[in-house]
Amino acid sequence: MLSRRSVRIKVMQLLYSLDRDETLTGKALRSSYKHGVNQSYELFLFSLHVLAKITHHAQEDLSKRKSKHLPSEYDKAFTDKMFSNALVQDVVKNGSLQKKFKSLDFDAHINEDYTRKIYEEFAKTEHYKNYITSDSTRVEHIELLLEFYRFCRQNEFFNETLEDAYFNWLDDKSLVIGAVKKYLKSLPDPDNNAFMSFLPEDETVQEFGYNLLDICIDRKEEIMAYVIPVLENWDHERLAIIDTILLRMALCELMHFPTIPAKVTLNEYVELAKTYSTAKSKEFINGILDKLMKDLDAKGLLKKEGRGLVQ
Repeated sequence: MLSRRSVRIKVMQLLYSLDRDETLTGKALRSSYKHGVNQSYELFLFSLHVLAKITHHAQEDLSKRKSKHLPSEYDKAFTDKMFSNALVQDVVKNGSLQKKFKSLDFDAHINEDYTRKIYEEFAKTEHYKNYITSDSTRVEHIELLLEFYRFCRQNEFFNETLEDAYFNWLDDKSLVIGAVKKYLKSLPDPDNNAFMSFLPEDETVQEFGYNLLDICIDRKEEIMAYVIPVLENWDHERLAIIDTILLRMALCELMHFPTIPAKVTLNEYVELAKTYSTAKSKEFINGILDKLMKDLDAKGLLKKEGRGLVQ
């Protein structure tokens, strides 16, 4: 589930913390990194839990409609199938998944007024009304859940719920969205363990993440010795802190991760600069890294395994 981009963001944030507080130890940073990785997975699980909680309000809706003295034709046709369908029930009745939800105390972070409001707003949509009044296949149930999830992501109460519970929601948003959509499409899950396939992969977390963090910390002076001469007219001490950190990280990748293509590293750090640094950082990082890549290649320090990985 965890992508290299997500790992880069977590390492960048930890290096920033170290820049602000030099008393932080490598052990403390590694522990924080592990915590951040776990939080990404928990955020995926929390998203599933919130979605299931929202669908549960379909039962309330059904009860209210049944109690009307003058029900409309839609009221008469209404069912709680958004909650009672086999796919959602697969989540609700998954003992292993529910045990995980409980152990993480997810309910403490859910405001029932918020989940009710989200449901009520979605219930007004034509997509939902058409779903209620027609027979639904598995594919149609999945389509409804995906549309529902898309609706939720645009809802302020949904975003507030996730952001209040997990500060990393904005950083991990695209990662979690992809994982949730993939999980919904996989339902029903007869083995009740599909959620475990989204645990962060050891290769990405261990071999890339921990090594990137360690090298950036342990070889800071060595790395900056390559960077500073390339800055020419720039005062490196006045650079944006994030820009300096991104350059260090990129150089670490270029020199110590032979299986990652150099162009991929360049593009990734340009995008991070665009998102996390100043308005002009994208062009600055792109220009400096381009020079560094040429210098390293000329000195034989840009060692990549496999044809075409230098370009």
